[in-house]
Amino acid sequence: MEKPYSDGVEAIFEVVHRLRAPGGCPWDREQTHESLRPYLLEETYELLEAIDSGDDAKMMEELGDLLLQVAMHAEIAAEEGRFDAKQVSEAVAAKMVKRHPHVFGDVSVANADEVLRNWEHQKMHEARKAGGDESVVDRVPSSLPALAWTLGLQKRAARVGFDFASPAAAAESVAEEARELAESGDRDRAFEEMGDLLFAIVSLARSLKINPEDALRVSGQRFRRRFATTEASVRREGKNLSDLGEEEKLRRWEESR
Repeated sequence: MEKPYSDGVEAIFEVVHRLRAPGGCPWDREQTHESLRPYLLEETYELLEAIDSGDDAKMMEELGDLLLQVAMHAEIAAEEGRFDAKQVSEAVAAKMVKRHPHVFGDVSVANADEVLRNWEHQKMHEARKAGGDESVVDRVPSSLPALAWTLGLQKRAARVGFDFASPAAAAESVAEEARELAESGDRDRAFEEMGDLLFAIVSLARSLKINPEDALRVSGQRFRRRFATTEASVRREGKNLSDLGEEEKLRRWEESR
């Protein structure tokens, strides 16, 4: 059977166009930008998992699934006469050229940090030229998970010079917030102080150039493995973890390292 699409990047866009055309797939033809939202999020997280796994085949597959989502949204917009895939590609290419004058122009930069600062200043300039008055932190999507959103807020603020002077200063902030949490006298105050402590921990992680999402995920994976090992050891003896005393639980936990 001859392939019903061209070779190259445009292949998936041709397939999606056929799926959405009259006589195409009933399910694909019913989809909207709104109905596809959960799939876009799911595919993004599956790609992140593939990146963590280091499996090239899986990563290529998940990148393809994410590209499929891009193709679907672009096709729906084209059907509505709003924009098409060609315009999407050209617009982002033009934006990248404009925001990389050190590559496509005659601007010099010292390092990656300076690139980010220039990027932020360029975006601010574009927004003000267009009549906008948004803050640099307004561009961080509030729909992100709280940890990623907080990290994004802090990164944007840091690019315009609002940041701790050093990791030591960030660590002092963590210690201070932990003390305030320990001293909070009621649930409402504890809720507020817990948020401040988590925010400070994200600041410390960022100052150490550690992604807190990645660090927490690895820690969670480590806990899962150790807990499963401990639980399996106890079950082999015909017991449950709830049957053990605190000292015995701690001993089993230490043995599972």
